[in-house]
Amino acid sequence: MSTRIEDYALIGDCHAAALVAKDGSIDWLCLPRFDSGACFAGLLGTHEHGRWLLTPAGASRTRRRYREGTLVLETEHETDTGTVTVIDCMPPRGDTPTLVRMVVGKRGVVPMRMQLVIRFDYGSIVPWVRRTQTGIRALAGPDALLLDTPVELHGEDLTTVADFQVAQGQQVPFVLRWQPCHESTPPPIEPEKAIRITERWWRRWSSRCTYQGSWRDAVLRSVITLKALTYAPTGGIVAAATTSLPEQLGGVRNWDYRICWVRDATFTLYALMLNGYTKEAQAWRDWLLRAVAGTPSNLRIMYGLGGERRLPELELDWLPGYEDSRPVRIGNAASTQFQLDVFGEVVDSLYMSERVGLKADENAWRVARALVGYLEKVWRDPDEGIWEVRGPRRHFTHSKVMAWVAADRMVKAAENFGLDGPVEGWRNLRDTIHAEVCERGFDAKRNSFVQYFGSKELDASLLMIPLVGFLPASDPRVGGTVAAIERHLKSDGLVARYSASSAVDGLPPGEGAFLACSFWLADNLALQGRHEKACELFEQLLQLRNDVGLLAEEYDPVVRRQVGNFPQAFSHVGLVNTASNLCQAVGPATHRIET
Repeated sequence: MSTRIEDYALIGDCHAAALVAKDGSIDWLCLPRFDSGACFAGLLGTHEHGRWLLTPAGASRTRRRYREGTLVLETEHETDTGTVTVIDCMPPRGDTPTLVRMVVGKRGVVPMRMQLVIRFDYGSIVPWVRRTQTGIRALAGPDALLLDTPVELHGEDLTTVADFQVAQGQQVPFVLRWQPCHESTPPPIEPEKAIRITERWWRRWSSRCTYQGSWRDAVLRSVITLKALTYAPTGGIVAAATTSLPEQLGGVRNWDYRICWVRDATFTLYALMLNGYTKEAQAWRDWLLRAVAGTPSNLRIMYGLGGERRLPELELDWLPGYEDSRPVRIGNAASTQFQLDVFGEVVDSLYMSERVGLKADENAWRVARALVGYLEKVWRDPDEGIWEVRGPRRHFTHSKVMAWVAADRMVKAAENFGLDGPVEGWRNLRDTIHAEVCERGFDAKRNSFVQYFGSKELDASLLMIPLVGFLPASDPRVGGTVAAIERHLKSDGLVARYSASSAVDGLPPGEGAFLACSFWLADNLALQGRHEKACELFEQLLQLRNDVGLLAEEYDPVVRRQVGNFPQAFSHVGLVNTASNLCQAVGPATHRIET
């Protein structure tokens, strides 16, 4: 039986991340980067595909928490004979990626069990293992892992195990480090010192959070999660730490999210800037500019951590998938899709960067002009849309709205910042797109905008219409659209992306409610003046977080479980921004639509 997605906690060092289950098993770890091959891939298979278990040998009652303001995880196991705490963290990256686990005796004597199952390349390679003076060294291909511990280790069925006891006041450390297998062994580290350094580093970082409204603890945990999903060398932010966690248990909607999505740009910039993280926002904006540099016709919807454009999609047929959800995929074929909305997101984020006072980049305006120049030629073309459908291209209403956003922001940038360009041409483009969307994307009989031109279907992306300023929240067409989405896409208070019966995406139906869409609905309710209803929905969404404050991509209200990749940056961005919209005089939803 797989561990529930919500029973995992995240630790990381802003280069890579691990998922730690409540039972003390690390079932997912990719080194040295988020998108590297996993050395523990039990999350997508069985324990034989790799994991690191550290837990009491018998039954225990478990509680866990993050140390305040940090990504240092403490899991307390209470047994009939005593109590221990396991401290897990990944120290700030030095010469080598490092994972520290410390067992601390709190009461009595607790028998412990350690099992280390190293399987490189997503569970496919059993390494050679040899003893060292301080533990073991495992290597295969380009990878090597070193485990240092004072505990006596021995081999058992191609795994490394240990049985030991921890008494009150004792501390038993385990330090796991990755290195290229051809390099010499790095010097040992002091585990206690590494934990102290990690705690201080995160507390210094989290102390910069300026958010002071209601739900501050939830907001702070979300911005810490966003920081943990940041790839420090470039500033890119991965959509999630995992691949192929299913959007429906047992289904085929299993995608690799260890990639940076362009469409997250504006939302993420707001979440960072409005909460005091200017440096991180600057790094994300700069990553975006570097990634999209080149010919506008080659603009991608997603890029690798360093800005890589080739993200070929492969299926790993030796992995059975999370709860038999096949196939397991790495890479993402949607990276080559044509999606109009990313033009709007890029231009909007560059415009917003100027408004919030990020350090100017001399290339930003040049990039924006080139993108909109190309957009003028292609905005009438059908595309794959925000949800990256694998069915035929269509004239998606949200895509056209975001094309309007690109033209609108160019006009505003020229007017507000004195930047040069064919402003009249941009105004004409803006007006033409607006008229076409209102004529072809709105169904008067349904009193709602629709998923694509000529369709009768709804789509939660239509909630973006007032959030980007295309129409005010007070417009009857917006009110009708929000009401229709509440009637037809909302279930148990949560919002689905589109109808499960829709054949638009070329995939079998079935998925959970998309959490970001539910946050967008709360934002719309707030803009409509329905503040109490907005707060009720927001509180409901907060209840879906797991015990350490983390959210996946979706929530299945039928089986009442988190589903999709985890933790999901877009969900946490939505949480941060909606809290700001509900608590601050000028939140992201208001700021984004102001002149």
